Amino acid sequence: MKIEAIETLLFHTWFVVRVHTEEGVSGIGQTAFWGYADASERVVDAFRDLLIGEDPLRIEHHWQRMFRSAPFRGGALSGAVSAVDMALWDIAGKRLDVPAYQLMGGRQRDRIRLHLLLKGKTRDEWVAAAAAARDEGFTAVKFDPLPEDFQNMSHGRMIQEVVDNVAAVREEVGWDVDILAEIHRKLGPGEAVALAGELERFRLYLYEDAILHDSEDSWAEIAAKIRIPMGTGERNHTIYEFRELLSKGAVQFVRPDIGLAGGLTHCKKIATVAESFHAQVVMHNYLSPLLTAASVQLYAAIPNAGTLEYDARDTERPGSEMLLQPLEKDGGYLLTPDRPGLGVELDDRIVAKYPFHRQKETPSYRTDGSYYTR
Repeated sequence: MKIEAIETLLFHTWFVVRVHTEEGVSGIGQTAFWGYADASERVVDAFRDLLIGEDPLRIEHHWQRMFRSAPFRGGALSGAVSAVDMALWDIAGKRLDVPAYQLMGGRQRDRIRLHLLLKGKTRDEWVAAAAAARDEGFTAVKFDPLPEDFQNMSHGRMIQEVVDNVAAVREEVGWDVDILAEIHRKLGPGEAVALAGELERFRLYLYEDAILHDSEDSWAEIAAKIRIPMGTGERNHTIYEFRELLSKGAVQFVRPDIGLAGGLTHCKKIATVAESFHAQVVMHNYLSPLLTAASVQLYAAIPNAGTLEYDARDTERPGSEMLLQPLEKDGGYLLTPDRPGLGVELDDRIVAKYPFHRQKETPSYRTDGSYYTR
């Protein structure tokens, strides 16, 4: 079996790769380099000379060639490698008529525990969403408790508003639902430490991305001063970055995105490195049902899977119908599929239905005119 063609599909805000073989077996994968998805497409175009005519089952070999064939690194490259890697695992599973997780040691769990991203921007909306999630069967929820315009508040007011927001959600869901606080890299180390001390009494499952991801040393500094478990990683690309976070004691949860951190091949390695530190994997996953399906394959195979991020928009937002047969959900869990490969197929009709456009973030400014970054 040889790779015959590589098809690239830009639609909605997504970039999907489909790898075709001479035997008629095809596989799909997607990048999570969402800000500039078309940049990853250009990288995949450059991969054609490396991959056409090659055996698609030499997945690790192809990963190394793609990642190291030129002396450059970055999100566009990692996102492109991730998409192709997923597609090759999809082909391998279909060729051998087994789910991808079967080729990574076999199924370790029959269902995947989810944490639901709560909708809303106000305390009342978060409380209502948390109550609905609990009633639906979710045992974990996540939200960003910082209020709107927090960047213009005094330090004391900002902390008090966050505490009141988390307290309201905790009071609503009780102690049988875990809470993850997503800070979205909005604070400095001092603020992050001060806020963590105030939130400790709510027994958070995870304190996520309190500061920018630029410095592992800064993360280690925070971790040494707080008692809430920390997690980061959605913008990290390699096992080397995660190894440094773990070896410095900076995190207890690693949060790679399967569409950015090297696909199934590399995220399996990240999970193994985390396992050696007794750390759990809580994947970043909010972009699409296809990336959810790939993440489920990894969770099924690794021993240290925590909760999997889940956005209800997977079934509600435009483009959510991208899969011919969606994954089966039971309350706050996704059931581990038994179909070959990634267990899903792309519905080609949505490619024409949703023309491509870049997903844009709205810039955020303080009242003094300065920009604050996320």
